[in-house]
Amino acid sequence: MIAAELIRKKRFNKALTEAEIDWLVQSYATGELPDYQMAALAMAICFNGMSPNETFWLTRSMMNSGVVLDFSQYHPGVVDKHSTGGVGDKTSLILAPLVAGAGVKVPMIAGRGLGHTGGTLDKLESIPGFNVNLSLDDLKQNVEKHGFSIIGQTAEICPADKKLYALRDVTGTVDSLPLICGSIMSKKLAEGLSALVLDVKWGSGAFMKNQKDAHELATALKSIGEHQGVKTHALITSMNQPLGAYIGNALEVVECVEIMSSKTREVNGTDLYEDTRELTLQLAAEMLFAGNACSSPEEGYEKASEILRSGRALENFEKMVEFQGGKLSEFQHQSRLKHIVTSSEAGFVNGFEVEALGLASLQLGAGRKTSADKIDPFAGIEVHKKIGDKVEEGEALFTLYYSNEGQHEAALPYVEKSCWLSQVDKPAPKLIESVLR
Repeated sequence: MIAAELIRKKRFNKALTEAEIDWLVQSYATGELPDYQMAALAMAICFNGMSPNETFWLTRSMMNSGVVLDFSQYHPGVVDKHSTGGVGDKTSLILAPLVAGAGVKVPMIAGRGLGHTGGTLDKLESIPGFNVNLSLDDLKQNVEKHGFSIIGQTAEICPADKKLYALRDVTGTVDSLPLICGSIMSKKLAEGLSALVLDVKWGSGAFMKNQKDAHELATALKSIGEHQGVKTHALITSMNQPLGAYIGNALEVVECVEIMSSKTREVNGTDLYEDTRELTLQLAAEMLFAGNACSSPEEGYEKASEILRSGRALENFEKMVEFQGGKLSEFQHQSRLKHIVTSSEAGFVNGFEVEALGLASLQLGAGRKTSADKIDPFAGIEVHKKIGDKVEEGEALFTLYYSNEGQHEAALPYVEKSCWLSQVDKPAPKLIESVLR
C-alpha cells in the first residue's frame, strides 16, 4: 500500500477499508510510517470524520498494536470505568476498591492530568512511595490478590495510540470524535474487560460543553465497546460545578479517604462530599450490574452503599496502596501557604465557570502547563459553596493552597471570575442527566 494515496483518499472524504486502516496503524507503530504522514492523515480525519466502521477498525487496530490482557477466567465479572475528565473528578480512587469489594475484578489503567482536568495517576502519586509504573505481571498479580489495581499505561499497551496521541497534541488534531473514541477505547479494550462503564461529562468544566455533544460521544464509545463484545454502559453527568470539596491531588485523596471512612464535609448544612459520594455509588451500581454481581442497578446501588458504609472499600484501598509501595502513614495533604477568597456581596451561588477553577489550580502548581512541569502534590483549591447555597458578604468561597510566596496571584484572576451570585435561590444542577444501557 502507498501511504500518500490513502491520505489522499481520506482527504477527499472516501472511506478507508479495514485492511488499509490496519496497515496505516501498524506501520506507524513500527516506525515505517513517518510522523509527517500520520499527521496529514489525522488532519484529514479531523476535517472529514470517519464512519462508525472506520472508527471501530481504527480502535481495534490500535488495541492490537500491543498486548491485550486476558482476564477471561474471571468473565463476566471484569469491569472498568472511564471518565472523559472533569474538575475535582476523583471517583476512580473510591470506585476500584469499592467494586472489588463485591467480587468484581477491576484492572484499571489510568491517565494523568490533561489541560484543566486532573489525572488519577497524579492523585495517587501524592501518596509517598506510591508506584503507578507497575508491570503488567504486577497488575495481574494485584487483580488476582486484591481484586483490582490502578496503574499507568505501559509500553506494551496500545503503542500506536501512545505515539498518535503525542502527535495529535502538537498538530492541533486532538478534538476529532473518531480519534478521541479510538484513543479512549483502544486502551480500555486492551484491558481484557467483559464490561465497561463510561462517565461522559458535559458542562463548563468538561471537554464537551453541551449535552448534545456528550450524548454523541457516549453513543459512539458505547457502539465501539459493544462491537468488540464488551458490555458498555454510559452515564452522561454534569460538570457545571466542581465535584466535591477539593481540587488538587493530595487534597482529593483526602476527600476520597474521608468518604471511604464515612465522614462528611459540612459547611452551613451542606455536605460538600455529597456529589462525589453519590456519583461514585451510581457508577459503582452500573459496574456491579454490568459485571453480573447483581440483577439490577438498584440492587447494585444498595450493595455498593453497604460496602462503602462497612469500611471494606477503605480496607481494599489501603491494601492496594501498600502493594504498590505507598505509605499512607507518611501522607500529608496541605501546602505551606494558603489564601482565602471571600465574597464581596451577599446572595446565592448561581453558577460556576468550572474550567476557570481548573486553570487556577494549574497556576497554583496542581497541574502541568508543559509536559516537563513537575506537579506540586499539595497545591489546589478548597471549594466552600455549591450552587444554591446562601453566601454572606465576606464569607469564604474558596481557599487556595500553594507552596511559593505570591504564587496565588496568577490564580486569582481565574478564581475571581469562576463563581457568580444572584439574589434568587437556584436549584443545583442534575448530577446524572441520562444513562445509556
